[in-house]
Amino acid sequence: MKNTRKTRVQEVLASEHSLVKANSLRMLPIALFSILLFIGVHISSAQEGETEIDTYKAFNANAHIKNMHTWHGFVVHPGAVFATSLEYKTRDQKFTFGVWGGASLTSVDVVNKDTGDYVGANYKEFSIYTSYRFSNKFFIEAVTHNNYTGVEERGDKLEYWSYDKTQGYNFVDLNFGYNISDNTLLYVATILGGGSGDYEVQEDASLKNSWTHYFEVKSKVWEKDDYSLSLFAGGAWSFFTDKTFYTEGAGNVINVG
Repeated sequence: MKNTRKTRVQEVLASEHSLVKANSLRMLPIALFSILLFIGVHISSAQEGETEIDTYKAFNANAHIKNMHTWHGFVVHPGAVFATSLEYKTRDQKFTFGVWGGASLTSVDVVNKDTGDYVGANYKEFSIYTSYRFSNKFFIEAVTHNNYTGVEERGDKLEYWSYDKTQGYNFVDLNFGYNISDNTLLYVATILGGGSGDYEVQEDASLKNSWTHYFEVKSKVWEKDDYSLSLFAGGAWSFFTDKTFYTEGAGNVINVG
């Protein structure tokens, strides 16, 4: 009798052990899957945290209204101007190529050479520029200014890409910039070819190129958070003539701000 009871108890214990073992074997794949899933989620989260957001934009377009338009302190148009630009820049930010266009909301008076009458002319300009930054300190740029204001109104034939001195509206600037410190920039510009009136009439009526130079110093004098204050001063002169592109007499300080 005792042996029979003992045998039944052993059978029950053996059966329960088999069930526990079977359940453990069933749970093993689930446990392994849970561990792998946990590791995978954490690896994925870490990779997402390490991925940098690409903010590079090759092209940038702008449009704004100005109360007047100046260039190196010289008043190009005294009234309101609507200006637009489209610019391409390489990923390393070294090379830039862009176009700039401006049209006035007001007109200026020009004299028609055939009638002698004053005629209203709206300002319009299309310029192309390019620059290359050799380092964080030094860059070079070139700008072709194409100002067509009043050309047809004064009785001349409009030549979009003419740099003839007598046309008086197209010229090229060659510019250099050098940062002598993080806050101070030295900037030099030279007008090439005597375009847009950059010449002096000689006694024999010949035209002598001025090759006007412009030099500017700009420095940041204050900065806090997202705010800063910069001051600049620029002057113009010519080694060849008394007249400059910006002035009728000898050049001097022409641009302060």
